[in-house]
Amino acid sequence: MKLSSQSQSNIEEAIKKALTSFNATSDQQVITDIHLQPQTEDGGRLIVWDDDDNKRATAMVPEWDGYDDDDLYEEAELPLRNVLKRMKEKELLDNVVLMKPYSFTLVDEDKETVAELFLVDDDTLMLNDDELLKGLDEELDSFLKELLEK
Repeated sequence: MKLSSQSQSNIEEAIKKALTSFNATSDQQVITDIHLQPQTEDGGRLIVWDDDDNKRATAMVPEWDGYDDDDLYEEAELPLRNVLKRMKEKELLDNVVLMKPYSFTLVDEDKETVAELFLVDDDTLMLNDDELLKGLDEELDSFLKELLEK
């Protein structure tokens, strides 16, 4: 599903708002993950939750309004990853008060994790990207076959 640039901007603003809503007292960092929940009612929107089920922000996403296929989460996953990737490239995820590592997850209406979208760590950023592990099965099979033949 392709999201308009306005919807992508709305999502980015909601994530930024959620991240700035955490208050760090002195040097203490907040321990939490960020959960993103697409919803098809009320005009289509994204809700941003923390680990304690506190709503941190919402964003209007008209493309999700009334979406009634069973693949909403699969369709929302790539656009959300792309928004997070752009935010990381803009360094918007670097100076937050969340203790690293923290992750962004896609959750369903029961707040059960559907997919891990992003994991932000001190020195590395791990993307759940299909290209990253492409061909790994074949390489491992070949390696195992070679070991067994010796």
